[in-house]
Amino acid sequence: MYGFSTIVDTDFETTITRVTEELQKEGFGVLTEIDVKATFKKKLDIDRKPYHILGACNPVLANKAIESEPEIGLLLPCNVLVRVSDSDDVIVSFMDPETVLGLVQSDAVKELGGEVKSRLLRVKDALSA
Repeated sequence: MYGFSTIVDTDFETTITRVTEELQKEGFGVLTEIDVKATFKKKLDIDRKPYHILGACNPVLANKAIESEPEIGLLLPCNVLVRVSDSDDVIVSFMDPETVLGLVQSDAVKELGGEVKSRLLRVKDALSA
C-alpha cells in the first residue's frame, strides 16, 4: 500500500487548516498546495468535488535524506491529500514514506522513512481524535 487515510468530521476548509496545524506540530511545513478542483475547472472545464494536494516537508529530515542520497528530491515532499468523497465525507490521505523511500537502496533513507511515517501517523491520529 502506498498510503493511509482517515475520515474526519470537519468541513473541507477547516480540515486543511487542521492538517496544516498538526503537520507543524510534527515539524512539517506545507511547501506547496495544489487545488486540483480549481485547476481542472480552469484547464478542462470539469467540475469536481474539493481535492487539494499538500506538499509537506520536514526540513531537518529532508536535509538528512538529501545528505544520504542526493537524488532523493525526486521522491520529496510528502504528499498529503485532502478531498471530499462522492458520499461527501472529508478524507485525509497520507503518502506512506516507508513505501516511497523504500525505493532507495539505502538503510539510512529507509530509517528516515520510518521516522517520517511515525510522525505522519501521529498527525492522522490527531485528526481522527
